[in-house]
Amino acid sequence: MPQPAIRLAGATSAVGSMRAQLKARVVLLALFVGSMWAVFFLSAALPFLNLNGHGVVPRSLGGLQGILFAPWLHASLGHITANTSGLLVLGWLCLWPRISSFWQATAGAMLGAGLCAWLLGAPHSVHIGASGLVFGYAGYLVARGYYTRNIVSILVALFVASSYGLSMLFGVLPLYPGVSWQSHIGGALGGVLAARAGSPGRARVL
Repeated sequence: MPQPAIRLAGATSAVGSMRAQLKARVVLLALFVGSMWAVFFLSAALPFLNLNGHGVVPRSLGGLQGILFAPWLHASLGHITANTSGLLVLGWLCLWPRISSFWQATAGAMLGAGLCAWLLGAPHSVHIGASGLVFGYAGYLVARGYYTRNIVSILVALFVASSYGLSMLFGVLPLYPGVSWQSHIGGALGGVLAARAGSPGRARVL
């Protein structure tokens, strides 16, 4: 008789653990994206702060600060709204199987997007927005499927490629005035490199 009770206790513990993991990821992603909305509302309410001036300014020493700040700065409601859906969907996928994967993808995307914008952007332009992160998450998820060859990672990679592939392709080309294609291509490359760095065994074979 004790054995079913033990199995039930184990199942309850597993469910509790899964709930805790889900809650931790929901809270993290909500705070992460929510902080961008908080900065947007602050910028709109207090325009004299000129927060958007803290984006990436190409080949300017002071403009390097934008590598850290640019993802939290947006030009309009439409701008931040367009980025939010990608951040939520792709960011959520990056949170599995480990939360550390999300931070790895985020760091790679921010560095890649910021450095590419700084190196390749037009003089005196200011690059802002989280689209570099969106492209970085997409690049990370696709590359992770390639490097790990894990069936779940491959399925996620196929979903991302089929859902976002066309928009990513057009997004890294200099087709639209005022759109930082430099941040897009840099973010995607940063995501790919982050995925490779997270799979050292597979990276050595390839």
